[in-house]
Amino acid sequence: MHETDVLIVGAGPIGLEVAAGLKRAGVEYVQIEAGQVGATFGWWAPQTRFFSSPERLAICGVPIPSVDQGKITGEEYRAYLREIVRQFGLEVRRYRRVVGARREGDAFVVRVERSRHGVGGMEEAGRDAHGPQGTAPGQSGPAAASGGEEYRAQRVVLAIGNMHRPRMLGVAGEGLAHVSHYFEGPHTYFGTRVLIVGGKNSAVEAALRCWRAGARVTVSYRGERFDEQRVKYWLRPEIEWLIERGEIGWLPRTVVREIREGSVVLGEASGRGGATEVETDFVLLMTGYVQDPRLFGAFGVALEGPERRPAHDARTMETNVPGVYVAGTACGGSQERTRYFIENTHVHADRIVRAITGAGGAAQAPEFGTLEES
Repeated sequence: MHETDVLIVGAGPIGLEVAAGLKRAGVEYVQIEAGQVGATFGWWAPQTRFFSSPERLAICGVPIPSVDQGKITGEEYRAYLREIVRQFGLEVRRYRRVVGARREGDAFVVRVERSRHGVGGMEEAGRDAHGPQGTAPGQSGPAAASGGEEYRAQRVVLAIGNMHRPRMLGVAGEGLAHVSHYFEGPHTYFGTRVLIVGGKNSAVEAALRCWRAGARVTVSYRGERFDEQRVKYWLRPEIEWLIERGEIGWLPRTVVREIREGSVVLGEASGRGGATEVETDFVLLMTGYVQDPRLFGAFGVALEGPERRPAHDARTMETNVPGVYVAGTACGGSQERTRYFIENTHVHADRIVRAITGAGGAAQAPEFGTLEES
């Protein structure tokens, strides 16, 4: 069994920032990650740009170089995270997935197994696993291989993010082969008819990129119009202009009732009115993602409200379970309207390090927390 003072679960940006802070403070820690560093960004469509500007995404005080001084891509951010790991000499034990946790006296024992990839994303789409992070405790599942090990830690930091599974519609045909909750890139849809369901960033970006790649695109959205607070300000005018010109089909106030092999049945979002059948070759359900809360349950962390947010003290990020902390977007649960981003959760690392080390003084204020772009 491996012994450590602090076990960090997750190696996204805020998890790495916690690790760097603990290392600077001389606190012994082990960091594990189910996939590679920054795994979530690996299932973004190629060349997807962040909404946030580079200075808001930077961690550990290290600026992000940007060739055009503009928004960076997911690929550029992953390269930056690799450099953070190297520059700070952080040890991340990759491809280790939590499959069980228990309390033993004043410590926590966490069981992990080897994993082939990170939590969530296309590699796990459609799988209904049962363990805290995707496999049954003590067993190898579709996302894990044999070779388990245990870690004993006095404290645990859960920096696990909140985009683990697609937000399912629960309609017939959602599991058909031509239906996806992930946009892998536009080339797949060249010369085909694509119905895109959703009206936020991911849906709008997919619609524009598919149209430019030569797809015949139609967008179905339950709302009347795109929300300027939920769509990147440089994308909304473009898609509205293309819709006005008839280049992209637009079906507002509609919801999916059924998906068939060559068509989708849509109904009125109000629940009134009849059904409309739209012929299509592919369906992209860009309806967002939800958090898998089972790891919180394994540690006994209480979940609050309809978004199932882990209970925690915002001053220290400690949950209702003494010794268990939550960091980054993980503290938001399955956010209906996103309030926690990378840019306004940097402060979590400072709060956790101060709480663990007993350092005096208040943690830094979230530098970008109240800016409009958030």
